[in-house]
Amino acid sequence: MDAAIKDGVDIISMSLGGTIHDYRQDVIAIGAFSAMEKGIFVSCAAGNSGPESETLSNEAPWILTVGASTMDRSIRVTVKLGDGQEVNGESVFQPKNFTSEALPLVRPNGSGSLYQTNCLTPAMNGIVNGKIVMCERPESGPRVEIGSTVKDSGGAGMILINAEQDGYTTLAEAHVLPASHISYNDGQKIFAYFKSSDKPTASLIFKGTILGNTSAPTVASFSSRGPSLASPLVLKPDIIGPGVSVLAGWPSDVETSHDQSNPTFNILSGTSMSTPHLSGIAALVKGMHPEWSPAAIKSAIMTTSNIACNDGKPVMNELHEPATYYKMGAGHVNPEKASDPGLVYDISADDYVGFLCGLGYYDKDVEAVTRRKVKCADVAKVNQSQLNYPSITVYLLSGEKTVTRTVTNVGGGKEKYEVKLDVPKGVEVSVDPEVLEFDEVNEKKSFVVSFKKKEEGEDDFVEGEMKWVSDKHVVRSPIIVTKDIYD
Repeated sequence: MDAAIKDGVDIISMSLGGTIHDYRQDVIAIGAFSAMEKGIFVSCAAGNSGPESETLSNEAPWILTVGASTMDRSIRVTVKLGDGQEVNGESVFQPKNFTSEALPLVRPNGSGSLYQTNCLTPAMNGIVNGKIVMCERPESGPRVEIGSTVKDSGGAGMILINAEQDGYTTLAEAHVLPASHISYNDGQKIFAYFKSSDKPTASLIFKGTILGNTSAPTVASFSSRGPSLASPLVLKPDIIGPGVSVLAGWPSDVETSHDQSNPTFNILSGTSMSTPHLSGIAALVKGMHPEWSPAAIKSAIMTTSNIACNDGKPVMNELHEPATYYKMGAGHVNPEKASDPGLVYDISADDYVGFLCGLGYYDKDVEAVTRRKVKCADVAKVNQSQLNYPSITVYLLSGEKTVTRTVTNVGGGKEKYEVKLDVPKGVEVSVDPEVLEFDEVNEKKSFVVSFKKKEEGEDDFVEGEMKWVSDKHVVRSPIIVTKDIYD
């Protein structure tokens, strides 16, 4: 990263992750601080350890932490069962010469419970010859390799069924044999048919690329989730972007599993795929507004993001339940709107120093991140909730709490904004002032957001949003009120 900084780059995109949640030790956080201080925007992958919570990597607030979402494209393989039912799955490998006739459908261990190890053992030899084999996707580990075992054992095709935790997230991958990767719910339909039929059959129908999935985008099951362990009152991830079944460059010396011709492209999934999307969008915003700081660019991306999918319903998670902010960050990136956010929440390098001192770090620990002399006793400490972030997270067990934010007018000259609130359940929220009037570009205005517990609920956290609305712009900030003690 130091070399890139010296070369004068504007954007750094990193897909590396890790398990260290301490800014004094995560190397990326240290390098990214130096980059940020020199005006370089850094975006990093949130990690692929979802759907469990508190699984983030790269959650330093001066980094754009990127989660992964699905796209409205499917590389479809339909499974047609002997009773006429059809379910849709995905695979990149779509041979033209594969039979469309129904073939016997088998499970490696008969009609009992299905364990993924049974599709990874050579003991299938003689059992699956010429048949379509049902295999369960492991919660972690190989997927394409399962197909290799099925193929080596004589299987004609494979239906790869999601584990329950992966829900509806299916991946278009370069399988080694005719295959379809299907959702957990559709897998249960196939299991039910298999048990009810004396001679179950299935066929695989290859339909190529299908566009227009109205339920997209959804949060991918593997996308790592918040809250952040290092600073839980700063919402992470920041944003989600396309990261499932992405056409990506492929090094010529890396072979795909079914093609030895060393292709230059492959279909890949992961937050390593979504991060370059956000880096590219940040570069476009930087190109249009070269004077903007990394924090201003991040704010523009976050406050203009979408929280509805293509059909107008809320963005969903892998189980097709409404996604929380801990899963999707501020929302799904909207590149067109990000270039004209109206207002931005800016943060300086010195603000981040105050933030680190506010976390209770010793001087030497802060210096390890900032690479300059720091004396926290002389620094204005910044509580996590008070960092001028585009989102607001507060700990509120009882009583009241206030946070202050400052916005900068980057829209036009004169513009009037009024606040609109979607109040978290069981909480009273007020904003003072309720109207912000700007006369010129780069003018700054501050406001105070007050929270008061109205009633006790069972939820560990509740969500809402705050929007500053003018005739030209809508500037949206997620709100999370949590009962977990993070102060």
